[in-house]
Amino acid sequence: MQLVLPSLSHQAEALAFRQAFFDAGETTLHGDGGLYAAADYAAWVEKVTRDRTDPLPTFVPATVYFGVAEGRIVGILQIRHFLNEYLLQYGGHIGYSVCPTARRRGHATAMLAQALDACRALGLDRVLLTCDRDNLGSAGTIQKNGGLLENEVAEPDGNLLQRYWITL
Repeated sequence: MQLVLPSLSHQAEALAFRQAFFDAGETTLHGDGGLYAAADYAAWVEKVTRDRTDPLPTFVPATVYFGVAEGRIVGILQIRHFLNEYLLQYGGHIGYSVCPTARRRGHATAMLAQALDACRALGLDRVLLTCDRDNLGSAGTIQKNGGLLENEVAEPDGNLLQRYWITL
């Protein structure tokens, strides 16, 4: 597994990755920096590149990576460089998704482990991750990487989230 920054050279593979979520009937891609809804891949690459240092107002600097295994994009992950109030409550430092056709193979665990190294390089000493209460796969990934459950919170729509901290 390798985390790589998105580039124009990834366009065909990235759009196929995104299509797999559409084909599976999934309506959310966590940690994608907006790829799910992007109409123009090149504009999306430009946006996520800019977001590393100069995000839109109300957003925090963030870095998006593709998780690449055996030469294919199997995941996407976003590291938020610090937390605002919303992220502290609901979003956390890291969001990620694994392609529906590549799940249950350890990709999320490997991606998160590498992301924690990137968080250390940013100077973070602990990171917050959240997942839906019923997302046992994500909870397991977080726990395998040292995540300790702090609490559960209800989002405004009533969905229950689990909040985990990982000390780096």
